[in-house]
Amino acid sequence: MSHTVRRLLTGFVALAGILVAGLGQAADIVLEPIQLSPNVYYFGGHSGMASTQNQGFMSNAGFVVTQDGVLVFDALGTPVLGQSMVTAIAKVTDQPIKRVIVSHYHADHLYGLQAFKALGAEVWAHDGGQAYFASGEAEERLAQRRADLVPWVDENTKVISADRWLSFDDGKPIAFDMGGIHFQVIDASGGHSDGDIMLFVQEDAVLFAGDLFFTGRVPFVGSADSKAWLAALERIADTKPAVVVPGHGEASTDPKVDIQLTRDYLLYLRKEMGAAVDDMLDFEEAYAQTDWSAYENYPAFKDANRLNAYGTYLLMEKESLD
Repeated sequence: MSHTVRRLLTGFVALAGILVAGLGQAADIVLEPIQLSPNVYYFGGHSGMASTQNQGFMSNAGFVVTQDGVLVFDALGTPVLGQSMVTAIAKVTDQPIKRVIVSHYHADHLYGLQAFKALGAEVWAHDGGQAYFASGEAEERLAQRRADLVPWVDENTKVISADRWLSFDDGKPIAFDMGGIHFQVIDASGGHSDGDIMLFVQEDAVLFAGDLFFTGRVPFVGSADSKAWLAALERIADTKPAVVVPGHGEASTDPKVDIQLTRDYLLYLRKEMGAAVDDMLDFEEAYAQTDWSAYENYPAFKDANRLNAYGTYLLMEKESLD
């Protein structure tokens, strides 16, 4: 039995007891944390894109229990999910939730933040995430999610800004300790988004990688810089983690193997769309003649692949001019 199948059979149960009460009011979602090490847990979302069917629960988040409070990594994609994380964490420990580190400012990782802010938790994020607010993207995406994920995202949903914007001017990780546990916040920006960070939990050798790689599904690339993304993937090995928690998909105990899907997919997009640009094909022709059979059966392919290919086509045009 494969490692992936075995883990799916033994613990990848994360969503149950969903009820919708009243006129569009979402009830609690019961989350079951998966323990990865003595101090580290994570919540594993469903495969695919956010939808009313999965209640927006299609990304991962996690937390670390220390002697001086709980540190949370990412907050999932709806306020209900954020509150469900709070409830689940309280069943594991009496320690208060003191800090939330956001992997990047994309909707599926941050709409749960308001549940943590209500507790007084401090939010940290990469300073590149400030562009999410300045560009108007925060308001545009919130309006879209209010339409697509009602009642899980509604008029009461807010996009929470960071209390501390982290700067990585020298490129070095930001190290800190909390309750006897040592952490490193690692800059991985410029690829998937302007503000990607990873979190390494030293004593447990667990790395939270955010959306730097995906297990078991194709990544959402969109307008990302895949060249910078591929370079950032190399930083995962630098920490020598025993376990890596991706932004989407199950936790990996063999990241060198599991990272290959993301790497190979990005390389394939660049190869095929780059060749189309060199041959002066328009996008529609390039997309139609590309063989997608190696990826078409993975979750999220139907929703994401065309957007990924188009974004990469535009990127390869830009790189050819540069």
